[in-house]
Amino acid sequence: MRIHFTKMHGLGNDFVVLDGVRQRIALTPALVAQLAERRFGVGCDQVLLVERARLPQTDFHYRIFNADGTEVEQCGNGARCFARFVHDTGLTDKTEIPVGTAAGPILLRLRPDGQVSVDMGVPRLAPAEIPFIAAQQAIAYTLEVDDGRMTIGAVSMGNPHAVLRVADVDQAPVTRLGPRIEHHARFPNRTNVGFLQIQDRGRGRLRVWERGAGETLACGTGACAAVVAGRLWDALNADVAVTLPGGTLVIHWDGVGEPVQMTGPATHVFDGDIDL
Repeated sequence: MRIHFTKMHGLGNDFVVLDGVRQRIALTPALVAQLAERRFGVGCDQVLLVERARLPQTDFHYRIFNADGTEVEQCGNGARCFARFVHDTGLTDKTEIPVGTAAGPILLRLRPDGQVSVDMGVPRLAPAEIPFIAAQQAIAYTLEVDDGRMTIGAVSMGNPHAVLRVADVDQAPVTRLGPRIEHHARFPNRTNVGFLQIQDRGRGRLRVWERGAGETLACGTGACAAVVAGRLWDALNADVAVTLPGGTLVIHWDGVGEPVQMTGPATHVFDGDIDL
């Protein structure tokens, strides 16, 4: 199977984007892993597949596959790249694009300054909806990892997130604790893990261990989840600049019951063809 692809990134969180509207693509976990492999494939954190709309209120359907071949529900940086891709390749001329995902519809907005804003929907906080095993909903939970205990926030932005507050994100044990929390028994579908340093009420630094991909340079849903957790802890304002290793995202959240808005860049890298 020979397919055309586009390589893109959002703050260094990189993607192989596939047009499943104008070419027939049958992805399997093995093919995704082959595409994502950085030495023998194209190389990426996630593969994004553009499909025809499945819902009448949307223009496209958006599928996301992690580098290990698993399909996931949502990806914020990928959503921005998706918007730029469908517009720049002529699949749409709209600047407001409703898109269906496994987590539900989202709205993408192309801004005049080249940035892309995404309405990420209302965060889910009930443990059963994350999913996270807990007796009742809380703004913070105690999690036992190895021989220690830590406090986390648990949030779904269409995909599950654990958020830990740290004093210094540069010293955070991301590669040690990330995989342990990702696979923790209290997260039945595994989880993404954010390590958040709050600088002041309008600024934070973040590193994210992504489920099925490891640490990435940026994670859009992770930035949204971190701001939600920080707001619930009364440590952040409604507008927060979140700086990740790959750059900065601006997150806005008015509070419980309201959708999260994320704004940031989406960058085209190159196009190519590959035999799978």
